[in-house]
Amino acid sequence: MSVPADVPEVKRMAVTGNEAVALAMKQIEPDVVAAYPITPQTDIVQYFSSFVADGLVQTEFIRVESEHSAMSAVVGAAASGVRAMTATSANGLALMWEVLYIAASTRLPIVMPVVNRALSGPINIHCDHSDSMGARDSGWIQLYSENAQEAYDNIIQAVRIAEHPDVLLPVMVCLDGFIISHALENIEALSDATVRRFIGEWVPAASLLDVDRPITVGPLDLYDYYFEHKRQQAEAMMRAGKVIEEVAEEFAAISGRHYGFLEEYRMDDAAIAVIVLGSTAGTAKVAVDSLRKSGIKAGLIKLRTFRPFPAGELRRALAGVKAVAIMDRADSFSAMGGPVFAEVRSALYEADHRPPCFNFIYGLGGRDVGLEDIIEVYTYLQQAEEDPEGLVTVHYLGVRE
Repeated sequence: MSVPADVPEVKRMAVTGNEAVALAMKQIEPDVVAAYPITPQTDIVQYFSSFVADGLVQTEFIRVESEHSAMSAVVGAAASGVRAMTATSANGLALMWEVLYIAASTRLPIVMPVVNRALSGPINIHCDHSDSMGARDSGWIQLYSENAQEAYDNIIQAVRIAEHPDVLLPVMVCLDGFIISHALENIEALSDATVRRFIGEWVPAASLLDVDRPITVGPLDLYDYYFEHKRQQAEAMMRAGKVIEEVAEEFAAISGRHYGFLEEYRMDDAAIAVIVLGSTAGTAKVAVDSLRKSGIKAGLIKLRTFRPFPAGELRRALAGVKAVAIMDRADSFSAMGGPVFAEVRSALYEADHRPPCFNFIYGLGGRDVGLEDIIEVYTYLQQAEEDPEGLVTVHYLGVRE
């Protein structure tokens, strides 16, 4: 998207996705970053550590011995009332597991880029979404990025979303490993001053270090109050939807780029549609354009937010569709399809119009998904549009069966 002429100091540059994220972190200038390297995320904290070493940011950079320690350190820092960030991938995210829940339950506005990578075993360093999808119920807001530009923009918006007094939840900004993290793309970066004005100053309501107003953080919380605290956490996630929309509007005003819960591509008259998240959306858009030239009314919905899940927006977007395919780059091993598929079908349960839904699990462990694969999905939907009876619901796209 183009940036309005009246937006000052916009710089166009060619960077990798990891460089774009590190640049956003530099402009945010968090007070504390605790980090441990893991492929394909390592570049982010490596680039950021050079900013610290060169005196370009006044950030306390903590080198820790594991990802569990990294998340523990930023939890402690955030509880003290400062901005704190980290970054991770795959097994590193899994090692953070218990502390992810603590960060969310303690209502700490931590922002963490997650460079999506397959979870072991077998050991694999390439992209799928099994890591962040495994953490989908940990209480973190999840934003997914199609490309380096969106990853950069999502990081900046995530700070405002997390710190909003109606939310106060941590945010994961997800980007596909290697496909986005290591690929060189053009982005339009805002100036440092523009980003600083947008995020503003973080003034927490309470601080663990405020001796005049002492608070307890992470106490023993049994059946007397635990349920109420979980209910408050759920309410915060519900309120996050409105905040995500408000922040998107404000970000559009300074950048010319607007992001909602989802992006509808050629959905106005679509008879068949695919739902996908992450970098595959770019390939799917090319597939849609190709099919449209052949007279096929194909459309695409790209999910940007997975938590909170945009059920209402999806129902509206699919109101005129005759068949829909949900593409999952992770398997839930429920024997009923992937995690995005389950959420979409659940959302459609209350819809006036419930098109038949089909699941295509794809790209596990970095398996390529090409234009022909996505066209194959649309071809299957054409069959379903005519007669969905007897068709297989869950497919493994591109696997050697």
